[in-house]
Amino acid sequence: MTVRGCEPAEMAYIASRTGYDYISLRLIPMGIPGESAYLPEDRTMISRAKTALKETGIKVLDIELARILDEFDPRSYLPAFEVAAELGAKHVISSAWTTEKRDRAFIVDRFSEICDLAKPFDLTVNLEFPTFSRLTNLKEAADIVRAANRTNGGILIDSLYFHYSRIHLAELEQIPREYLNFMHICDTSEKIPTIGPDMISVAREERLYVGEGCIDFSALLSQLPHMPYSIELPNKKRLDELGFEGHARRCLETAKKALDHVKTGI
Repeated sequence: MTVRGCEPAEMAYIASRTGYDYISLRLIPMGIPGESAYLPEDRTMISRAKTALKETGIKVLDIELARILDEFDPRSYLPAFEVAAELGAKHVISSAWTTEKRDRAFIVDRFSEICDLAKPFDLTVNLEFPTFSRLTNLKEAADIVRAANRTNGGILIDSLYFHYSRIHLAELEQIPREYLNFMHICDTSEKIPTIGPDMISVAREERLYVGEGCIDFSALLSQLPHMPYSIELPNKKRLDELGFEGHARRCLETAKKALDHVKTGI
């Protein structure tokens, strides 16, 4: 999402030149306008990515997005899981987009199934709670992961949605440490949009560099275990201005500067 439109191989080369350790790939498309996704069936793309990863030493941290939907067979995610394992990825991102006609039990069952499908590939499945999705806060996501009771089930905290859902730091103390494998970081303005479309607009095109906004990362990260911090920072204006490499470099530089006094895994 940060360098939307950049091919995986080039992502690896940019990551190497700018100081990253990992890249993340969208191997499961959502079918939304302007999306940048890479089909696991594209063996030429996969071959180029493998070459770039080998040449640079960059690793793949995670893939996305294994959504929980009303009418969708999770087994369709298997080709993406296979490629994820082939590329050395460790994690899968999931989120729930069901309608109200589907109850909690349905979401638990679907999340459990995705975990079971991912387990043979040594992949964890990390349930995110975008504020405009079916699960809108940490409590709801944790409830699903606990109920599923899968050893590879986890929760993905995104600092943007942490702010949007007004989570209190004390809530983090209730989350088992083994649920937390990595997190997304970006900054944002203090104002929280009141309608879904405005939230989506910020989430997909207007995130801020760490340190530019209102999020208290010192307080937030002090309540979390040491883990990789994945910069999720789509910003159309900055990307148009700086290009893939310039934007990626600025993302990392600002994050390191803002978090210099915090022990992180960036």
